[in-house]
Amino acid sequence: QVQLVESGGGLVQAGGSLRLSCAASGLTFSTYAMGWFRQAPGKEREFVARISMNGIGIYYADSVKGRFTISRDNAKNTVYLQMNSLKPEDTAVYYCAASSPARGWGLREANFDSWGQGTQVTVSS
Repeated sequence: QVQLVESGGGLVQAGGSLRLSCAASGLTFSTYAMGWFRQAPGKEREFVARISMNGIGIYYADSVKGRFTISRDNAKNTVYLQMNSLKPEDTAVYYCAASSPARGWGLREANFDSWGQGTQVTVSS
């Protein structure tokens, strides 16, 4: 059974930084692409970032490009999201997601098999 556990969320002032972590278990981590999504109040969940199995293929939503960095440590079964220059509009619940090879490449929710429970990020102005 795949389990994804996010941590590192919290309250931060605009311009600040946070680092989210997602610890994965129950899967062969190095064979899964990983991603981050977020859902703001009253909005649909949206794509934030994706990283390939080997960490080479990386994609970002335009809204976070240049501010957020996704990375992974396959030895620790963990994926990270470094968030800098945070803005109030980054306030959301952030979800970690895993994508098996069977799901194919993509940036939509349907391209990911498993999801974490989410961690709240709140950016004050």
